Amino acid sequence: MEAMAFVTEERKLTQETTYPNTYIFDLFGGVDLLVEILMRPTISIRGQKLKISDEMSKDCLSILYNTCVCTEGVTKRLAEKNDFVIFLFTLMTSKKTFLQTATLIEDILGVKKEMIRLDEVPNLSSLVSNFDQQQLANFCRILAVTISEMDTGNDDKHTLLAKNAQQKKSLSLGPSAAEINQAALLSIPGFVERLCKLATRKVSESTGTASFLQELEEWYTWLDNALVLDALMRVANEESEHNQASIVFPPPGASEENGLPHTSTRTQLPQSMKIMHEIMYKLEVLYVLCVLLMGRQRNQVHRMIAEFKLIPGLNNLFDKLIWRKHSASALVLHGHNQNCDCSPDITLKIQFLRLLQSFSDHHENKYLLLNNQELNELSAISLKANIPEVEAVLNTDRSLVCDGKRGLLTRLLQVMKKEPAESSFRFWQARAVESFLRGTTSYADQMFLLKRGLLEHILYCIVDSECKSRDVLQSYFDLLGELMKFNVDAFKRFNKYINTDAKFQVFLKQINSSLVDSNMLVRCVTLSLDRFENQVDMKVAEVLSECRLLAYISQVPTQMSFLFRLINIIHVQTLTQENVSCLNTSLVILMLARRKERLPLYLRLLQRMEHSKKYPGFLLNNFHHLLRFWQQHYLHKDKDSTCLENSSCISFSYWKETVSILLNPDRQSPSALVSYIEEPYMDIDRDFAEE
Repeated sequence: MEAMAFVTEERKLTQETTYPNTYIFDLFGGVDLLVEILMRPTISIRGQKLKISDEMSKDCLSILYNTCVCTEGVTKRLAEKNDFVIFLFTLMTSKKTFLQTATLIEDILGVKKEMIRLDEVPNLSSLVSNFDQQQLANFCRILAVTISEMDTGNDDKHTLLAKNAQQKKSLSLGPSAAEINQAALLSIPGFVERLCKLATRKVSESTGTASFLQELEEWYTWLDNALVLDALMRVANEESEHNQASIVFPPPGASEENGLPHTSTRTQLPQSMKIMHEIMYKLEVLYVLCVLLMGRQRNQVHRMIAEFKLIPGLNNLFDKLIWRKHSASALVLHGHNQNCDCSPDITLKIQFLRLLQSFSDHHENKYLLLNNQELNELSAISLKANIPEVEAVLNTDRSLVCDGKRGLLTRLLQVMKKEPAESSFRFWQARAVESFLRGTTSYADQMFLLKRGLLEHILYCIVDSECKSRDVLQSYFDLLGELMKFNVDAFKRFNKYINTDAKFQVFLKQINSSLVDSNMLVRCVTLSLDRFENQVDMKVAEVLSECRLLAYISQVPTQMSFLFRLINIIHVQTLTQENVSCLNTSLVILMLARRKERLPLYLRLLQRMEHSKKYPGFLLNNFHHLLRFWQQHYLHKDKDSTCLENSSCISFSYWKETVSILLNPDRQSPSALVSYIEEPYMDIDRDFAEE
């Protein structure tokens, strides 16, 4: 009763003294005693050794969980008992105690400082293999904690200095616990296949009504899911008023005989509850698959996900479940609204988009997002343009692609164009589509998306709706850059849409409002301009003469303005995965200047701009520090260097040479930074270790 009161809204108004029973129970050793009882296979009563029943274990787990809920510090104490945490996994072999055990483990792992190792769980493979699909879906809630890096620094806000230091430390320590746990799961026969089946299971194939009612009864007692149940019950009541079909939930502690009705009219499960049940499971499963896709065994996971037809399965669920139309009273959790990211519907959509992003990013399997007809369209685009077909398209196994009238990528484009201006999905949708274009630039891929009106949609969002969200703007600028890079047709379409000076000025205002967000587009346009200027073609010449954007970027003062600001807004101590692109864009501008033997001119202009701002040496010293860090960061990272090479079509050796020339200590060199920093302002040897 105390725990039930704790999870209601009134908990904010109550004080700790409201829960004296759990406090006193723990104070006098009750928690430690329960741990001891659970870990004993037998208990002695009057000289007889009796096996602890599942019902007794269930009660012990209930009391432990309720005490954790109400009494501060209990969960942390249990988390410190590593042998007990590992032991809890063995209690999941019993269906009677599975849900209680899983809920307690999830709570404990949430506060545990050190991640547990799944390879220490006795008979892990057998345990997981014996789970039914419902148990496996619930188990994914625990896996989400055990396979994700603790304080990884993968967030864009973590500095690269901190991440590099962590990576050096990790190399000396060997694989992390999360990596070990991922490997342990992937070694379980059929594990990924079962996850794919769960993720693509239709609502009609899910667990029957009776077993779901039994689980809901558990949820009613297990307060971890009380808010979810509250939402489910509200929808059930709404639908029952229309359908005359209702579910009666027994009070806590009621037995099956007198508490769970068996009449057919009282066990018809409303469709929306079935759907929400499936959504709650799928978002956990998709999260686990997404983490595995980003792990060390990425290629192995990719191969299995393709083989078990995850992508075609998700395509078949897209309209009816993943992007289904909301009812008039869309289901949300208690205390939240429909647009809150905590809503199961919202969370599933975001998790789905993150999975697509991870699946497509720099991998040939991205073409599985298309159907056979769409793959033929890519081939036709290449044939018409008289260019070789993309090898990955030719190698795609046609038996594993999407079926139906539209592939998953096309479906995503359709909902993307219908998304409201203020929608939080815009960011994730743009990221997912951009990942399809990343890597070596493909003209056919670009034209496939251009023919579906993607460029016009992006420009409408940037210019006509004057989007204010920085995250959405950044994702749209990045996508626009990938869509237009080296593509004459894209620049023609751009000029057709941005057909007035007023529109162009709005576009420039959006670019200049935050270069951290727009610099990838600036880089792509700069690279495209350089390529177009070196081509002898009437179509290209026409675009060069007419396109406002290319004319704007071609001006040296424009390039210098971008270069100055790009270097000025970043510093070694504040470099993150998000803003390091500013450094690489500034390098692209200087590499192209070097090709034209104009590097000394650009450095001299930077020096003049420094003096005009009354800060001589400030910018060039900062750039020197940034380039020293660049050498440390990229010369030991094969993947990053490959990405730079593929995205720019400039060999990585040319990147390295340009940085070395700029860092040349010879003050007589016309291309060395030090030649343009006056002696009194020289500050290039500062140690930039994180402060």
